[in-house]
Amino acid sequence: MTPMTDTPDIDHLRSWIGRTETRDDAMSPWTASALAATLRNDERAWQPGDALPPLWQWCYFLPTAPQDRLGLDGHPARGGFLPPVPLPRRMWAGSQLEFFAPLRLGQAARETTKVVDVSLKQGKAGALVFVKVEHTIHAGETLLLRDAHDIVYREAARPGESAPPQAPPADALWTVEHRPDAPLLFRYSALTFNSHRIHYDHPYVTQVEGYADLVVHGPLIATLLLEAAQKHNPGLGVRAYSFRAVRPLTCNRLLKVRGHGRQADGSVALWAEDEDGALLMQATAKLN
Repeated sequence: MTPMTDTPDIDHLRSWIGRTETRDDAMSPWTASALAATLRNDERAWQPGDALPPLWQWCYFLPTAPQDRLGLDGHPARGGFLPPVPLPRRMWAGSQLEFFAPLRLGQAARETTKVVDVSLKQGKAGALVFVKVEHTIHAGETLLLRDAHDIVYREAARPGESAPPQAPPADALWTVEHRPDAPLLFRYSALTFNSHRIHYDHPYVTQVEGYADLVVHGPLIATLLLEAAQKHNPGLGVRAYSFRAVRPLTCNRLLKVRGHGRQADGSVALWAEDEDGALLMQATAKLN
């Protein structure tokens, strides 16, 4: 399996800007029950009309690419809705979300997805292509949610390549610890219909993409961060949330999700770090 190495033709890739697609979903209560069992050890059956917690919408409105249209990495083959970026490693680099009204289980809703930007940058490890995709969810004419989602494509890993770790913020008010294992990654992949092989295929992730072990989903870390922030600020809703992935976390390593206190404007600074104190993700939530 030879990784892609072509030089990105940014003008061609930018021709994908403006492409849109839509998906309808009635937001099954079973899916929420399964995610609650996975994230919260919650055994209750969620019911139609229950409000969907923030970020759980990532288990709905899912693309269903046929098996014969998957690429080497397990994602849908490039060049369909997303541009055919000729760089082998792909990751969810971050999102900026706004929450306007609750999504209700059993409620018919529509997600519209649009490619809004494609850009090329040169990093220390080579070319980087950033694709920004905006998701909006409506129930009828009512806007419920907007999610601007950043995808980054990178060149293949080089022997001995490892970016120096960044130090996390200091003086956390609270800390919640997790140790993501293979069953957790499997369940989250299944619930999000995510066939990206870095999350379950050990030979692929270590031999082709150059990671030490299975990679924990960035959105999973972002969700655990926000779940902890809400637990430590009970009774408050989420108005906005943004996060930026800094460094990957691999399976069975300690994950610490941490936060500062809520500020006067409702903002809460959040971050995730590993057992060595390396910064994994930075985030900000606005709670009211």
